[in-house]
Amino acid sequence: MSTVPAEPSTRSQWEAWKRKEIPPVERVRDDLWSVPVPIPHNPLRYTNTYLSVADEGVVVVDPGWFAPETWDGLVAGLAAAGASVSDVVGIVVTHVHADHHGLSARLKQESGAWIAMHPAEREVLPARLAETTEASYDRDWLRSSGIPADVAAKLEFSGEAMKPFMDLAMPDVLLDDGDVVPHGARTMRAVWTPGHTPGHICLYDEARGVLLTGDHVLPRISPNIGMSIGDDNPLSSYIASLERIAEFDDAEVLPAHEYRFRGVARRTLALIQHHQERCDEISAVLHANGEATTWEITEKLTWSRGWENVRGIMRRSAVAETGAHLQYMRKVGSVELVDGEVRRWRASL
Repeated sequence: MSTVPAEPSTRSQWEAWKRKEIPPVERVRDDLWSVPVPIPHNPLRYTNTYLSVADEGVVVVDPGWFAPETWDGLVAGLAAAGASVSDVVGIVVTHVHADHHGLSARLKQESGAWIAMHPAEREVLPARLAETTEASYDRDWLRSSGIPADVAAKLEFSGEAMKPFMDLAMPDVLLDDGDVVPHGARTMRAVWTPGHTPGHICLYDEARGVLLTGDHVLPRISPNIGMSIGDDNPLSSYIASLERIAEFDDAEVLPAHEYRFRGVARRTLALIQHHQERCDEISAVLHANGEATTWEITEKLTWSRGWENVRGIMRRSAVAETGAHLQYMRKVGSVELVDGEVRRWRASL
C-alpha cells in the first residue's frame, strides 16, 4: 500500500533520493544543517542528522547508525558546518532505533555531550527492557502471532546479534512534551508523538520555522507502526499524534529519511487514510477466510515489495504492524480476539 507523497521543499535532496544516492550536506537555516549519514546495507540508505549551531556549541539530532562509515559521514558534516566533534554539547534522539541512536554512545564518549530523549523512550531501550520484561517475552510474542517455528527461530531477538543494541546509550536529560532543548537561546521544543515508538518526539522550532519529525512523518513512506512494549494500542497513539502534528502546517518539515517537504497537514491526512485502508483490507481477509492468526493475515495483505520479497527482519516488522492494526480494530469493535496460546482473530458481526 502507498500514500500520496509530499512535495519536496529541496530539489537537491529529492533528486539525490530519486537517483538512490546520499544527498549533500545542506544548510537549512543560518544555524541549522542537514547531514545525511549512511545506513549500511539498508534500503533507507541514510538518516538525515541535523546540527543545531549556537555560541554554546552544537546539538546533534539523531546521529545515526553505529558503523564506521556513519561516523565518517557525521564528522564530515560537522566539518562542513564549521565544527568538529569537540564542539558537540548535546545529542537529542527522536527515538531509540539504531539508525537514529546507534552513534550516540560514541559521540558522547568523544565529545562529553549529554544525551536527551523522552522518558517513555528510555524505558524501551533494550538494556532497560532486559531488566523489566521476562526473558521469554520475544519468543512468546512470535509464537502467539502464529509464526511457524522454523521462521520464528530466525526472527527472534536474542544472543550475540543483540549485543550492539544492548549497548545503546542511556539518556542524561529527559525531554517531556513541551520541554525546550537546552541550547542557549535556541528554541527547539519537544512534541511527544507516540506510535512508531512509545517515546518518539518531534522537535518544533517556531523561530526557525521548522519541524523535525524523526520517523513520525516521512514524505513518501509510512513508518512502521508495530506492537511494542510500552503501548498496547500503538496505532491509536499514532493517529492521535498525526492529528496533533498537523497544527504545525506552516513549518518546513525536516524528516529523518528521504527529503524535506512542506504541507504536513496534508501528509498526515494521507497517512491516516493509508491506515484506514489497511484496516479495511484486514477486514476483507477475515470475512473471506474466517478465523486466522496474525501471521496468516499478514501473508494475505498487500505489501509494496510483494510478500515473497518481505524477508528477514522485515517479516517480523510486517507481523508486528498487522498486530497493531488488529489491536486498534479490536478496540473499535471491528474484530474479535479468539483466546488461546496462538491468538486467532475473526471479524465482528
